[in-house]
Amino acid sequence: MTHPAYTLGLPEAEALPLVVDSPHSGTDYPADFGSVLPPEKLRGGEDTWVDRLFGSIPKHGGTLLAARFPRAYIDPNRSLEDIDAELLDAPWPGPVTPGRKTELGIGLVWRLMDGRPIYDRRLSVAEVQQRIDRCWAPYHEALNRVLDAAAARWPKRWHINAHSMPDDAYRKLGLPVKPLADFVLGNLDGTTCDEATVTVIEGSLRGSGFSVARNDPFKGVEIIRASGRPAEGRHALQIEIKRSLYMDAQLQPNAGFERVQRAVDGMLGALAAHARERLAGR
Repeated sequence: MTHPAYTLGLPEAEALPLVVDSPHSGTDYPADFGSVLPPEKLRGGEDTWVDRLFGSIPKHGGTLLAARFPRAYIDPNRSLEDIDAELLDAPWPGPVTPGRKTELGIGLVWRLMDGRPIYDRRLSVAEVQQRIDRCWAPYHEALNRVLDAAAARWPKRWHINAHSMPDDAYRKLGLPVKPLADFVLGNLDGTTCDEATVTVIEGSLRGSGFSVARNDPFKGVEIIRASGRPAEGRHALQIEIKRSLYMDAQLQPNAGFERVQRAVDGMLGALAAHARERLAGR
């Protein structure tokens, strides 16, 4: 299924309560973006190809949701209250609760890209509201629809929020620089996904020869915060993949792409087996 704001891949095998969403892999840049940055700089915010890396989830019985619009235009992994007042030409009419990402210029609508201004003007409230209506809201409506359908049909569900991360992630986040793991699993310090699920995913990725970290430097943001309630059997995990493992500086798949894709497919297979066991009461 294709919508102007997203694509939706439905189960191709026996359905399971598995949902993967890729909110930042969109590459369709709207004509009204109005950025002053060159395209190659603007594209630095994309999680390019992540939807393709996780593209086998329908074959494992799961659903894949992927945004078509770029995150710098409006970020689906931010709260509607994550408004950057410095970006607007008038006060926002609703609640405003800026967070750490807003301070970095990457709130609901990004103001900065790698420290450089994206616009040479302030945006109007109407512009931001239109972006919400055309992109953010349809994406979340689709995500909530598939998550709610899984919860209605099964007693448990598993939600993977898929991303990529730049190799200099610590620097960009303003954190002390140290080696970055190949994969980072974030569950907001254990609050959105149970230990058993994280262990299955971590074990599969390590078995494919990759290094894995938990909640460092990415713990997860709004999407898994809203989705994950492990005490109710609703497990949500953010997965970040180091970009240099699978694509080059021109954002094209590199020699490592197929290896990463195989590892992700193996991990999704392990997750599907884990889900079957849990649904069977084992």
